[in-house]
Amino acid sequence: MIIGSVVLPHPPAAVPEIGYRDIDRMKATEEAYEKAAEFVAKLRPETIIVTSPHATMYRDYFNISGGRSADGNFGQFRAPQVKFHVQYDTDFIGTLAGLCEKQTFPAGTDYDRDPELDHGTMVPLYFIRQEYSDFQLVRIGLSGLSLRDHYRLGQLIQEAVHITGRRVLFLASGDLSHCQKVSGPYGYKKEGPEYDRRIMQDLGNADFGKFFTYPESFLEKSMECGHRSFVIMAGALDRTAVKAQILSHEAPFGVGYGVVTFETAGRDESRDFLEQFERQEEAQVVSQSAREDAYVTLARQSVNSWVKYHRVLPLPDGLPQEMTGQRAGVFVSLHEDGELRGCIGTIRPAEESIAKEIIQNAISAASRDPRFDPVRPEELKILVISVDVLSDPEPIESLSKLDPERFGVIVSKGMKRGLLLPRLEGVDTVEEQIRIACRKAGLDPDEDDIRLQRFEVVRHEVR
Repeated sequence: MIIGSVVLPHPPAAVPEIGYRDIDRMKATEEAYEKAAEFVAKLRPETIIVTSPHATMYRDYFNISGGRSADGNFGQFRAPQVKFHVQYDTDFIGTLAGLCEKQTFPAGTDYDRDPELDHGTMVPLYFIRQEYSDFQLVRIGLSGLSLRDHYRLGQLIQEAVHITGRRVLFLASGDLSHCQKVSGPYGYKKEGPEYDRRIMQDLGNADFGKFFTYPESFLEKSMECGHRSFVIMAGALDRTAVKAQILSHEAPFGVGYGVVTFETAGRDESRDFLEQFERQEEAQVVSQSAREDAYVTLARQSVNSWVKYHRVLPLPDGLPQEMTGQRAGVFVSLHEDGELRGCIGTIRPAEESIAKEIIQNAISAASRDPRFDPVRPEELKILVISVDVLSDPEPIESLSKLDPERFGVIVSKGMKRGLLLPRLEGVDTVEEQIRIACRKAGLDPDEDDIRLQRFEVVRHEVR
């Protein structure tokens, strides 16, 4: 069984051989490391599973380190004399990789390109092995996949623990926000201390369901690095009662360090956090669907028809005349968990009506956006959909004619062209709008002779 878990940060400066000049500035974290190591030693796990933000990471795949053993040292931090050699739990790794393959879950050992131990693994182990070293290791990287997928990986880890019968401790390696002081290495953003306040409260209450409520845009602005590690831990402790204890929290250099231990206390069926979140999400989407107008309803019907049956939706009866009798460029956007899941559109009309434009672009958004895999049938019940109907673009000569809240922008030079819709979260200035549109076009925003056009949209969505 999973006999316990620890959340540990990984600042190299905490290691005396590296940060001897700064140790006094992080005294609370140093003392908490010692207590966490004593907690681990008391439990005497056979295997420690560590999830690290600095292990090999892919956008759409979880890397499980393979091989029989691994080595590492702190040479990159001028302490090469501090060395590590760990034995991997090959039986457990094989069981977990087999479960992932059986369930076509994107995780395994096939793309393990960096066998060296990373500092996100070594810093916590440095302190643990002061008290306890009789364990094998499983090392897992994070991914760019959704929070729910990180939780599902945790559930598969729990299943592998049950199959192998190991006494397992889960180590969630991760720093908190990196932008909490003007004098810090990453400066200050208000989201920094706000993230630390929220996550320490949720960790201290063992309220793992709250982990899903952090929007990706907020996580990005807070510059955290451990949230996905914590979510995998939550999945590994699915339906498990735990007793949480916060040992420390501080941000001496503008980066948050939190140390928390979790002692398991038996089965608790009420702690099925992913299922609870998905039920709430489905209910919210059902409520939103009931309030969708004809534009969004048509896009949803088109997505459902294509994803379920690979069939182009016939034009329904009873649509408003403006949809069947007018032509315009249309963009269809799909969102899931507050994040973009697909967006495809046409600047100028390609079909004989707005309705048919919506049908075709909804199919493309769900299946042909090169940034995403095609939408799966099980995702249909949680998709949030919006439709933008575009005005004809008009050329402009000056950035003063742009407003990211009112106008979308098209940048072009030669055969290269990029478009950005208006009223996008996180795009607050004209300069940001131009920069992102140029990046999409493969253009340098400082290039000469970039042509600018603007357009307005009528956005159909449920708020």
